[in-house]
Amino acid sequence: MVTSVTNLSRSGLYDWMAQRVSAVLLAVYTLFLLGYVLLNPGMTYADWSGLFDQSWMRIFSLLTLVALSVHSWVGMWTISTDYLTPMALGKFATVARFLFQVVCGLAMFVLFVWGVQILWGI
Repeated sequence: MVTSVTNLSRSGLYDWMAQRVSAVLLAVYTLFLLGYVLLNPGMTYADWSGLFDQSWMRIFSLLTLVALSVHSWVGMWTISTDYLTPMALGKFATVARFLFQVVCGLAMFVLFVWGVQILWGI
């Protein structure tokens, strides 16, 4: 039996909802950037930098970064609990699942902090 000790929200329904809401935000952000690039064909670095110098864009980007973190954590947690099972890995499944989740969590944390540094110039 899989326990939900490392699960984001301790409920499959909340995980499902977090995955869907974060996917919508990621899609909106992607479409916005794509539209911005397509509507500004002669865009320079100054134009691109000017977009990200605005507070609303930084906040939108930060929310998208949080959504990306939530989306990826739920996805990787689901992968680890679905595929790193005793049937697949034998008696080392629990340790393998834990190590996989730790590595994924650390990678996501590092990338999130890096993204915040890029956005806010810290």
